[in-house]
Amino acid sequence: MFRFFRRRKKQEQIEEQQDVAQELQEKSSEFSDESVDSVESVEPAESVELADSAQLIEPDELSGSAESVRATTPVSEPDSELDAAPKIKAEPEAESEPKAEPKLKTGPHRQPESAPQAAPAEALEAEVIATEAVDITEKTEATEKPKRSWFSRLRSGLARTGQSISSIFVGVPVDEDLFEELETALIMADAGMEATDALLSELRARVRKDRLTDAGQVKEALQEILAEHLAPLEKAFPLDAHHPLVVMIAGVNGAGKTTSIGKLAKTFQAQDASVLLAAGDTFRAAAREQLIEWGERNNVAVIAQEGGDPAAVSYDAVHAAQARDIDVVMVDTAGRLPTQLHLMDELKKIRRVVGKAYEGSPHEVLLVVDGNTGQNALAQIRAFDEAIELTGLIVTKLDGTARGGILAAVASGTQGVRPVPVYWIGVGEGVDDLQPFDAQEFAAALLAGD
Repeated sequence: MFRFFRRRKKQEQIEEQQDVAQELQEKSSEFSDESVDSVESVEPAESVELADSAQLIEPDELSGSAESVRATTPVSEPDSELDAAPKIKAEPEAESEPKAEPKLKTGPHRQPESAPQAAPAEALEAEVIATEAVDITEKTEATEKPKRSWFSRLRSGLARTGQSISSIFVGVPVDEDLFEELETALIMADAGMEATDALLSELRARVRKDRLTDAGQVKEALQEILAEHLAPLEKAFPLDAHHPLVVMIAGVNGAGKTTSIGKLAKTFQAQDASVLLAAGDTFRAAAREQLIEWGERNNVAVIAQEGGDPAAVSYDAVHAAQARDIDVVMVDTAGRLPTQLHLMDELKKIRRVVGKAYEGSPHEVLLVVDGNTGQNALAQIRAFDEAIELTGLIVTKLDGTARGGILAAVASGTQGVRPVPVYWIGVGEGVDDLQPFDAQEFAAALLAGD
């Protein structure tokens, strides 16, 4: 009986071992099924991203759970319950869905592939800036005023007198009242009594002779008479009369002598004449530097001595012009009032010394007159003419408050003034604002009225 119980117990043990083995087998099968399900549940985009990361990381740095490792590799059914862990194999990159983030390139310097996209933005910005620049240029060209002609600038400078005289001829009959108003306007324009009487006497005779009944016709007749009156002052500058041509320039303080010399240097160069300047103004502060500046602008040599004798500077300049075969020598002198007798005597000395350096020189003695000085210009012309025998005038600053009638007074010999020719007149600071005097053009500008 004991033997029966031992066999029964042994049989029960064997059955228990079989049950345990069966349970182990079922558990192993369930574990394999769960692994396959976990692999199939991973999305392709995550596999691709991990695969890309695997390219940047060394194999010995890989770590993680069994699920994450198997997610990057294709999984096959294990051959047995005790099969080894699956091998790692990168899946191919997904082609159906584009990636949102840029890929990383391998190498010592890894940069995103999207970095070059900054260039189109810069190009767009440059294009916008270029477009704005074009617009600004077009606006500037549109708003830029064209350069005014010489006659328009002269007429604008003499507009004060022109408006005063032209307004007299608007809607009025030709009678004695018209002539009286004209007399007042001409005197107010600095024409002086002698010039005014001469102009109105000729105008009355023209009205009677031509039987003019319209005020506009009388205005045209006055313009013709004024041009005839100013004609003796019109004279061309004799640039080729001597070689070298020595020009001495004088004037009061602030009349514009040095500036006029710089403009004349440019004018003479435009006529293919070589120029040499002499800085004879050794009294005014920075006068020498101002003339040197004009010489640099025009590429003209300047003879100067700091604090030297003006006569000695002029003497050296004439000899230098002869040695260098220069066409024109212009001698600047210090500004002085006609009442300063000692300075006028020094001006006479300069003229004598220049004559010793070159016999017959100076060939031209010019006086620069400010057109705004009015009747005072007559006193200047008379005093300088007596001291150094003037040969010509330069009337400047006619673009300001100048009335312009002073030239009519000079032409008529008012106050004992000799009718000295007017070579140039100026209406501004520009190089082109100094032009030869034209009697008809001046008369037309003086009576233009706008």
